Amino acid sequence: MAIPPSWIVKTGRSIWTQIWQLMMSQLAPPNDRGEYQRPPSEFRHRIEGKYAPQPRRYRLYVGWSCPWAHRTLVVRALKGLEDAIEIIILEGDANAGGWKLPKSEHDCQTLAQLYRFAVPEYRGRSTVPMLWDTDTYSIVNNESAEIIEILNSEFNDYAKHPELDLAPIALQDSIAQWNETIYQTVNNGVYRCGFAQTQAAYDKAATDLFATLDRVNDLLATQAYLCGDSLTLADIRLFTTLIRFDVVYHHLFKCNRRRIQDYPHIQAYLTKIYQLPGVAATCNFPTILQDYYGNLFPLNPGGIIPQLPDLSYLG
Repeated sequence: MAIPPSWIVKTGRSIWTQIWQLMMSQLAPPNDRGEYQRPPSEFRHRIEGKYAPQPRRYRLYVGWSCPWAHRTLVVRALKGLEDAIEIIILEGDANAGGWKLPKSEHDCQTLAQLYRFAVPEYRGRSTVPMLWDTDTYSIVNNESAEIIEILNSEFNDYAKHPELDLAPIALQDSIAQWNETIYQTVNNGVYRCGFAQTQAAYDKAATDLFATLDRVNDLLATQAYLCGDSLTLADIRLFTTLIRFDVVYHHLFKCNRRRIQDYPHIQAYLTKIYQLPGVAATCNFPTILQDYYGNLFPLNPGGIIPQLPDLSYLG
């Protein structure tokens, strides 16, 4: 069969480019260089004052596919807070424009409606994870980096593993340094690759991403974790991006220079964390695949969901 006439190709490309740019401006707002700019979280309360650390008072709203929400699930599992902190698993729905609740709450069917139930004038992003106070019907926090700190330290009286400290004082400077590097170049770095709207923006993001992965692989040849011999919150923050890398980011986000399986020391590190008690149960690979490929329409307009890659190395 002959290819379409050139005028059809040019017209189709022009129309699709304009539509793509419009959709991407809403999905992933860029700066003037086409670089993705992740908006900051807006609810930043801690467990203090009116928010007392009580069991079964707080809920975590999460989605299986979201790496930021996944951090909170991993820390909750490692600390043994399943009986103290309830989780509500949401469904990503592109047609609904966000996360759907599994059942109606306060006459709300979506997370966006629940945000506005708590703060009627709120018009910002309705993201997961979100820590909710069932006593005051209010949003405590929706910044994953802070929620995992809260789970690590504020509910030890109700944790099955209170002795586990993922942010010991002696390592906090090292944790903070790795958190900054990991966030900029890996956690958000894969999104900077996938959501780049210029070639220059993509090239910079991809270069930064793989430079950090190379550095991490070299480091893990000589020590067990990022900050030495102890698992920390920095490792959890890295883990939830790494576990999605070969499944999603390698292909869909154009992070295709290498797979995690091509880094021997990172692969061993990833497997070690995955095999910690409770962690594997937080990794829902079919939903991760479905949500990324099914809901990020601008990146996968055909809607084809690929098959899962071979993950047998995780054990």
